[in-house]
Amino acid sequence: MTKTAFRIVILFVVAAAVNFLWEVAQMPFYAWQGSFFAAAAHCVLPSLGDGIIVLIIYGVGWFVLRRSDWSDRPRVLGYMLMLLSGFALAMLVEWGGVHVLNRWSYAANMPLLPGWGIGVIPILQMLVLPPIIFKVTARLLKRNRQFVSLK
Repeated sequence: MTKTAFRIVILFVVAAAVNFLWEVAQMPFYAWQGSFFAAAAHCVLPSLGDGIIVLIIYGVGWFVLRRSDWSDRPRVLGYMLMLLSGFALAMLVEWGGVHVLNRWSYAANMPLLPGWGIGVIPILQMLVLPPIIFKVTARLLKRNRQFVSLK
């Protein structure tokens, strides 16, 4: 396995795990009928999708900055790319899920973006979590370099 492939695997695992915690925490803001455990189980699949969204954000940075390790030290342009692509992807997913596919709906306590009718909390998810996920991934990769032999 190459270093870049290993990075992508670790990034996806970290992204899915961190997003799972967010997904479970935001469940009270969605219209949901069922137990907490059923809601938590339901959050597994969206967390995997969120992991893919983080990989897309990573891919955007790699494409624009021409470095596979850009997320280790993103600097101003890297953070701007994270925020812009995270915002655009979150808006697309929420709009599509709520207004096009009718896959989910919000509880009355979900703050909505004025004029858009989509939740603020899931939009914040893709603004707040990617920088944290990239930082955790960079630390894991740095800490495990001596234990992993990669080509």
